[in-house]
Amino acid sequence: MKSSSLTRRDLLGSMLKASAVVAISSPVAAGQSPHASSTPVEDLVAANRILAQQGILDGYGHVSVRDDATANRYLLSRSLAPALVTATDVQYYDLDSNPLDPAAQPSFIERFIHGEIYRARPDVRAVVHSHAPSLIPFGVTGIPLKPLYHMTAFVGEAVPVFEIRKVRGNDPKMLMVVHNPALGLALAKSLGAKPAVLMRGHGAVIVGSSLPHVVGRSVYLALNATLQAQAMALSGNVNYLDPQEAREDVPDNCQRAWELWKRPVQEAGCRKQEAGRS
Repeated sequence: MKSSSLTRRDLLGSMLKASAVVAISSPVAAGQSPHASSTPVEDLVAANRILAQQGILDGYGHVSVRDDATANRYLLSRSLAPALVTATDVQYYDLDSNPLDPAAQPSFIERFIHGEIYRARPDVRAVVHSHAPSLIPFGVTGIPLKPLYHMTAFVGEAVPVFEIRKVRGNDPKMLMVVHNPALGLALAKSLGAKPAVLMRGHGAVIVGSSLPHVVGRSVYLALNATLQAQAMALSGNVNYLDPQEAREDVPDNCQRAWELWKRPVQEAGCRKQEAGRS
């Protein structure tokens, strides 16, 4: 019996040591991101949740990512409030913004924003369309949205404005909505090589090299608009970033902020799944 007891103790000790080795070598213990191997679908769900939490998207607006496997298609959720998006809501689209699945669920009316920008800008890997309130005044007053702190140096000299009245023709329906490829193409032309474009009386479109990049840009661009309005209320002589300063971008493409924002929304999703199983 004594020998058997020692054997069990030794076995337990070995298991604990093995667990310690696993814990030490895990990404979390090593100070690495536990989400480094997330799939594009998982990251797109997280992007939707983050942008909703940060007040960039409410019940409307959307975010997409170009497919890693082929540049000629992109991922976008079905027509749904961003805070509610799950992996099963994500659908694949071609650059004509047609869903690849014949049985796809209803799509966003303005999905053409994404397809036409991906077609026009091979460098773009992710797109956000938001209705962030702080951006709206800069699309209707003629006052340019300009960078005044370093997190929005990527803006450059100013953000262009898309005026849909110039291109929508005589269509009496959906006057403010980019609901077809022609309007999407016109918006992409207004965007040009810039990181963002305002949509008069509507919102904005922001582009980036990845989901973390575009999410960070979207958050900081809206914050810059708030700060600029505050600065202009205080003084008629706002000291903006100079042209050289306004050519920089966040060095890590917003990866640090992405990890900060991403973990809480993923942990909330895990808690919801566990609650559903209990």
